[in-house]
Amino acid sequence: MYILAFESSCDETSASVVEMSEQARTVKSNIVASQVATHALYGGVVPEIASRAHIEAISSITYEALEQAGLTLSDISAIAVTNEPGLIGAVLVGVNFAKSLAYANGLPIVPVNHIKAHVAAAYLDQPELKPPFLALVVSGGHTSLFKVSSYTEYEEIGATRDDAAGESFDKVGRVMGLPYPGGAAMDRLASEGNAKAIRFPSPAIPDKTLDFSFSGLKTAVINHIHNAEQKGVELNRADVAASFTATVCGGITEKLGLALEETGMTRVVMAGGVAANSHLRRAVATLCEKHKASLFIPPMSLCGDNGAMVGAQGYYEFLAGNLGDESLNGYPS
Repeated sequence: MYILAFESSCDETSASVVEMSEQARTVKSNIVASQVATHALYGGVVPEIASRAHIEAISSITYEALEQAGLTLSDISAIAVTNEPGLIGAVLVGVNFAKSLAYANGLPIVPVNHIKAHVAAAYLDQPELKPPFLALVVSGGHTSLFKVSSYTEYEEIGATRDDAAGESFDKVGRVMGLPYPGGAAMDRLASEGNAKAIRFPSPAIPDKTLDFSFSGLKTAVINHIHNAEQKGVELNRADVAASFTATVCGGITEKLGLALEETGMTRVVMAGGVAANSHLRRAVATLCEKHKASLFIPPMSLCGDNGAMVGAQGYYEFLAGNLGDESLNGYPS
């Protein structure tokens, strides 16, 4: 079946067509209208501007997605859309557009959780992947561990209690003067520094839970940078980036290792925007090899927010009968 899917939870407007069945998981088109250049002017996402940009882009990218897929709306079996979590104004643009399109064309509407969609991105190029598995979702708004028992059943077993890893990368990068978004620039800079040059506090909470806390780490790095500026000491930005990145990776793998031991899982999916970080990918791969667990990571093109991942999860929600109606709403959390 062909699914037309929409993503608008933050600052990327995306429309995609995926072909899903027991034999095929194919991306027919995946159009993403990025707002990075706009939000770079402000050093971060401005919700009101993001919402207006979604309104301006969503209709045209829908036509483009269908054209690239070589299909029309008459070929589509269902429409999927991210309805939670995210910036509420942004989410509502996608929900209302998708709901109207579905209603006008007599198609079922499928609400999709944004976090589940990130995980589902791994299905699209790794057909051997199927639940049960352990999922690590690392993005600008989320750092969570899930025990996934089926395509639609998720149990959160660990999460950040404050900031997310991606948010920390971006904010530290901004203080260091790196271009927005800071995560990608930090990844490159960290490769040039000494990861053991500076000791920062781990984001792994020192208790028996599988939770994280990135606020203390973020504050410690920012204080280190400001102290150097106040003392007139030349800051080795590469060492800061490398030490900060290593600390993030160490904290995440510490809790992931505990999760593997507690659950006995032999498959791990790492997804979300920060899953594109080369240092984290290597750290998690090393950990999984140690625990003799198979690691699945979506391709770089599907780590960020996109409609294809929404379509992939939407397929399994459709099969489970998790459909919406005219009252479908969006939710920030």
